[in-house]
Amino acid sequence: MRKIIPAITTTSGSDWRGKVKEVINIGLEEVCLFPTCLEKKERQELYQLMEKTKIKKILFVHIRGDMDLEELDFLIERFGTQVFNIHSQSEYPMIYDYSKYKDILFIENTFSPLNEEELKNFGGICLDISHLENDRFFKKERFEHNVEVLEKYTIGCNHISCISEDIRIDEVEKCPRRDSHFLKNLSDLDYLKKYPLRYFSPFIALELENSLEEQLKAKDYIAEIIKRAI
Repeated sequence: MRKIIPAITTTSGSDWRGKVKEVINIGLEEVCLFPTCLEKKERQELYQLMEKTKIKKILFVHIRGDMDLEELDFLIERFGTQVFNIHSQSEYPMIYDYSKYKDILFIENTFSPLNEEELKNFGGICLDISHLENDRFFKKERFEHNVEVLEKYTIGCNHISCISEDIRIDEVEKCPRRDSHFLKNLSDLDYLKKYPLRYFSPFIALELENSLEEQLKAKDYIAEIIKRAI
């Protein structure tokens, strides 16, 4: 069973406090969490706010390298988190030993090609399909490498963002990008039709800065795409 799950994101275009209020208004009971841009003090505020909602499960969390084991323990014990993802150690070396949770911790495809030696030490891959599609446009070598690696390792979870018609220049790689965390049109998700069903894992997080109401519309749209995937 595949779950497509709306998310509370914390990137610059997100109002995470506003999203928590929206959780209350909508009455959501399951979300994913991207505390990507929050320091520990703000993360603690976020958790406290979420404890006041009807949230029963934070199924999937994108962790940061400064999150210690006690924080992961809390998320599992209080919110039933089932999977985590993190960036490659080549980009963000790990401060803590996460081997306790290695089977439910997945490495995301980002700026670095997926590293098989690293993947062997964790549960497998967190496939961000929008990153993969962006590589198909602008980083062919990395795209082809990652597609080969995807044949060999478990895809334990997904991030899904959109592919925009607008092109921006990435601050890190100084190259063009079309993947975006803000969905303007549902058709910006149509790129997902190119990818096989096996690329879609049991835990699919919507990494979008859009409101949760808009994310729920995107969820339905993606569900229809997955139904038709081969």
